[in-house]
Amino acid sequence: MSDPAAQRSGGPGPAVNPTERLAADVAEVVRAEVREMRTQVMRVARPTGVGLALLATAGGCLVLGAGAASATALRMLETFLPRRLASAGLTGGYLVVAAVVLGRAGLQQLRAAGGGSAWLADEVQDAMAATASQVVPAGAAAVRDELDQWGSGRQDR
Repeated sequence: MSDPAAQRSGGPGPAVNPTERLAADVAEVVRAEVREMRTQVMRVARPTGVGLALLATAGGCLVLGAGAASATALRMLETFLPRRLASAGLTGGYLVVAAVVLGRAGLQQLRAAGGGSAWLADEVQDAMAATASQVVPAGAAAVRDELDQWGSGRQDR
């Protein structure tokens, strides 16, 4: 009987066909490479998995923190505003902040594109600044007047 291990190692026994020998050598090289690749993937995958888990946990904490901060801000607003006005003001504040952040990101993208897009970004920013310079003072005056009326009505009771 012949021993395949002895044949591959070149030990005593019948001679191995060169094609079989090449196939065995290639198979051994592929096995070694697959083992090395598996080791490298596992070395990289473990920290990546831990990093993703930490990011997911941070996201959950952010959502819980934002909810708690929102509830706290609403309770504070409700101490001197009617509940509906406090909710509307808080919602409006969130929408304004979101609009500003998204608007800035959009303008940055337009500027990064260059050419006519950059010119358009400058024009849009100028138009927004001109509108804000008229709307913000008028809105602040309207809110101030409403709060004065509401405050005077509350004190009469």
